[in-house]
Amino acid sequence: MEERNSLQHPGKKYHRGEFPMQKQEAPGLQSRMEPIPDCGEESYKGHGRLEGRKALITGGDSGIGRAVAIAFAREGARVAINFLEVERSDAESLAELLEKEGVRLELLPGDLRERETCRRIVTEAHRRLGGLDIMVLNAGVQQAATDIAEITEEQVLRTFQINVFAPLYMAQAAVPLLPEGASVIITASAEYYTPNKLLLDYAASKSAVTAFGVALSKYLLEKGVRVNSVCPGPTWTPLEVSGGNPDEDIPEHGVDTPLNRAAQPAEMAGIYVFLASEEASYITGEIYGITGGLSGK
Repeated sequence: MEERNSLQHPGKKYHRGEFPMQKQEAPGLQSRMEPIPDCGEESYKGHGRLEGRKALITGGDSGIGRAVAIAFAREGARVAINFLEVERSDAESLAELLEKEGVRLELLPGDLRERETCRRIVTEAHRRLGGLDIMVLNAGVQQAATDIAEITEEQVLRTFQINVFAPLYMAQAAVPLLPEGASVIITASAEYYTPNKLLLDYAASKSAVTAFGVALSKYLLEKGVRVNSVCPGPTWTPLEVSGGNPDEDIPEHGVDTPLNRAAQPAEMAGIYVFLASEEASYITGEIYGITGGLSGK
């Protein structure tokens, strides 16, 4: 713990070098990964920056969403997470972790491909939390394809249903519920800066949702709700080992960044806390890259 908190070269702070070869069926479970992603379970320390806030996080069972849920809870927010039923074991392990810290995590399973499910998740989070003033639209799907002919209509539709349509549907449900000063944060992707030839539909969806975030920030300006996007680079999450990367690329995931390694989800949490907090009261319509230097290449 002391070593993790000390100053060090950012390229050496977390796992570097090859990851073990591994593969899961989508959407994948964090608990089955090697090494298990670091979501800040032991390292994140809260400072009361979100006391009394009420947050909904989609895709909150693992990866970046899990790291954000841990950070928000330790900053004093009440938190609800959405996840797929097949990911329940990861979600319940997070609930157990936070319960030991005296925090109740609200679990809201549901497939966001359905418009009515999106609306139900938002209204149920609002009911259970006693309000809603932070919404993190983080859930996403990614499927790599080495040949453009492999990309099916079903894959494109699913990618856009989760990555683009769901944020729109959830925003529609949330707008009447969000108070002045609320914050919406969208998880976009470094694909916005440097689209990968193996991720044609995913890159297009993330560019679309990034533009959606900027447009939504303008729409909600008069209401006093801020909207910003975060664009993570290569990050060690279940997305990568369940089809998001070609199998042969998994061992070297992230080595093509200037920092020569993939990020851990814990490294993403801080910017979400900042954007949700009153410290970011003058920030809306912005796009934040956390890419290990990729956005500047």
